[in-house]
Amino acid sequence: MRIGNGYDVHRLVEGRELKLGGVLIPFDRGLMGHSDGDALLHSIIDALLGAAGLGDIGNYFPPGDEEFRGADSERLLTHVAKLIDNLGLKLANLDATIIAEAPRLKEYIEPMRSSIALCIGGRPSLVNVKAKTNDGLGYLGEGDAIAAMAVVLLEEPT
Repeated sequence: MRIGNGYDVHRLVEGRELKLGGVLIPFDRGLMGHSDGDALLHSIIDALLGAAGLGDIGNYFPPGDEEFRGADSERLLTHVAKLIDNLGLKLANLDATIIAEAPRLKEYIEPMRSSIALCIGGRPSLVNVKAKTNDGLGYLGEGDAIAAMAVVLLEEPT
């Protein structure tokens, strides 16, 4: 078994759509980033790469590379999932947490799980997503940003 963890945070800004876990969420602001800013998918990408010993998201999708400006993070996650599959590694479990004061995300959790599972070629039952607030504390609690953390467990070939 191989374990990897990932973390990402992006500032909320006006004039961008909010996308988390590959799902568009109605909100007055979106996440700033070189790509679409999907902090949840970025944390999952880092967790997968970490478990596979393949570095981090910046190695594959450098923030200064124009090829990835506005990139769909679902496409990036699908690419990383193929790298993992080519190594013969299989997802055993993925657990992720979104930290956001707003918007409320409960109704979007199941669509996120399905979107993530589709990208990585796994069953939704292997993917868990939770949403928490930061209880009003710090830049996350003040609603200035959204963060995400992910942990994955990959199985090596037998």
